[in-house]
Amino acid sequence: MKAVVLGADDRFRLTTTADEPRPGPGEVAVRVAYAGVQWGDVLVRDGHFPVPRPFVPGFEAAGRIVAVGDGVDEGRIGEQVLALVDGGAYAEVVLAPAALAVPAPGVDARTAAGFGWTAPTAHDLIHTVTRLGPGESVLIHAASGAVGTLAAQFAAAAGARRIVGVAGSEDRADYARRFGFHEVLTRDRFPGDLGGETFDVILDPVGGATRTANLALLAPHGRLAVYGNIASFEPVAVSANDLLMNGQSLLTYNSSLLSRTDPARLAAGAARALALVADGSVHVDITAERGLADVGAAIADLASGATTGKSIVRVR
Repeated sequence: MKAVVLGADDRFRLTTTADEPRPGPGEVAVRVAYAGVQWGDVLVRDGHFPVPRPFVPGFEAAGRIVAVGDGVDEGRIGEQVLALVDGGAYAEVVLAPAALAVPAPGVDARTAAGFGWTAPTAHDLIHTVTRLGPGESVLIHAASGAVGTLAAQFAAAAGARRIVGVAGSEDRADYARRFGFHEVLTRDRFPGDLGGETFDVILDPVGGATRTANLALLAPHGRLAVYGNIASFEPVAVSANDLLMNGQSLLTYNSSLLSRTDPARLAAGAARALALVADGSVHVDITAERGLADVGAAIADLASGATTGKSIVRVR
């Protein structure tokens, strides 16, 4: 079968001779129509997630189940699903845990691939991590990215009073403004242009100095949700005593870990988010579609900041 392979030289190559995988116990095989491009691809390419090379990357796929392993209902064969996987999505067939092959009957495969891990992440950050309530304010970093644009929509649906975003450039800020933000700042204006405003909820995938600044922007009882380190992996010192005095919380979200420790919980969040996409309440904005031969370029664009919204790869 066709697959994209990441070699020891950090280059992506398309092969036509990869072995088609067979599902083991508790697994399904999905014939992939589209795969989503996400930050995990960058981390694997750059060695932050050590994997044995050669490695078939790709962590989110949409298609139909074509085979099931022991313990999985054979009635699922033919089901259209979103598959959240730990690799292998840039191929014609990928294996997925049955629990994380989420039924997507009301969403076309192209949109489901764009949904990927980002929509469940955005949904969980708003609803189960920070528990954003009606009338609260939220600050969202990486506002023009796939998680940021979706988080703004979920926040609006949750009744947020004020939704502010931070984006890397004016062009990216203009793009983010389409998704329900009341205000979007460019990174060079953060935090100065906020004028001392504080927030009930802050979503931070950036790290480094941005994370330190965010701590100072929390309102009493505010919640800072950390879910990535785009800018820096350097640790940030936090005083638990200071948080306690203000009733504030520092929370983290790791969807990859959740997929291993409680896949049913991750799948439930994905199903709730998919329902909002299916009924038109939330829009997944796919801004680029490439073929398998262009996976490396798609990942490079994401890493460089050239991507807004969501990129997908056409597999079949």
